[in-house]
Amino acid sequence: MKICLVNISLTSGGVIWDCLKSISDGTLPREINKEAMNIYLAGGISGNLREFWQRVMKIYCASPKSRAEVVEAMKVYITGDNNKKKILRETLYGDDFFVKEGAQALSHINVLESYYYLRKNEEFMALVHHFGSFLLDSGAFTFMSGSHKGEIDWDKYVEDYAAFINRHDVKLFFELDIDSVVGLAEVERLRAKLEMLTGKKPIPVWHKNRGKDYFIKMCREYPYVAIGGIVTKEIPRQFYEKAFPWFIQTAHQNGAKIHGLGYTTVANLHKYHFDSVDSTAWLYGNRGGYLYRFNPDTGLMEQMQSPANSRLKSREGAVHNFNEWVKFGEYAEKFL
Repeated sequence: MKICLVNISLTSGGVIWDCLKSISDGTLPREINKEAMNIYLAGGISGNLREFWQRVMKIYCASPKSRAEVVEAMKVYITGDNNKKKILRETLYGDDFFVKEGAQALSHINVLESYYYLRKNEEFMALVHHFGSFLLDSGAFTFMSGSHKGEIDWDKYVEDYAAFINRHDVKLFFELDIDSVVGLAEVERLRAKLEMLTGKKPIPVWHKNRGKDYFIKMCREYPYVAIGGIVTKEIPRQFYEKAFPWFIQTAHQNGAKIHGLGYTTVANLHKYHFDSVDSTAWLYGNRGGYLYRFNPDTGLMEQMQSPANSRLKSREGAVHNFNEWVKFGEYAEKFL
């Protein structure tokens, strides 16, 4: 499974440090899973990290030759930023962010973003090929709930979506899983059109209205499938989780990878072996006023509450939590 977040430290106390130290001591802390999980971090471009990514992009795309040059360039850039909102340089652009040099600096990041938001932030796509992996969501539901209510030309939407995919050579992208709005037959027609326009197979998203046999059909016809409806609770969580082993096993028996859309109950990821999941959970700490801390000994996320009579700084908190989830992502790629 892949977990998308951003930052991994080689300093003492980091996940990589612990693993290397264990190897040097002759005792590996746990068995590495060679078919492990990717965790994609979602919601950065539309949330508190939008400015952060814009700054990273402007500097990173200049192709600096070394980490030291990147950090120095970042400092210069921030200094000349008219003091818009003071950001802690050490937190945003410290040595623990740019762990590697040059083209390797972003390679531990797995990101999921929505086409809906990227349409107006297309410059972000310049960073995508440097990430470990990138998933593109269609953004169809966000589009419907925004200022585009009423009649929607879904054919035009698919054409624009496909053009974006082709323009940026996006490898992994989801279909428009809008069954509840237009019906499954129309979803299938739009999916076929998307395939024709891109020459690639999108990731179909199973919803409960499609039924068990349809999921099996998806797994036989597509190399990557997803389970939807988790966030919207179209099936109660306890029933979904009981069915996860069947979904995962069925996908793998048919040679397909499986993605759990919006599912990152960290404790349960140790027993439900999706190939990938995505999450906006790293944003919750910022909203709730607490910080996350990844514990490499337990493989779990811990919450640290803000002291009494104090307030968490929005952007600094978001970046800290993002970095902690990156550490979890690295752990997941090795052990989950």
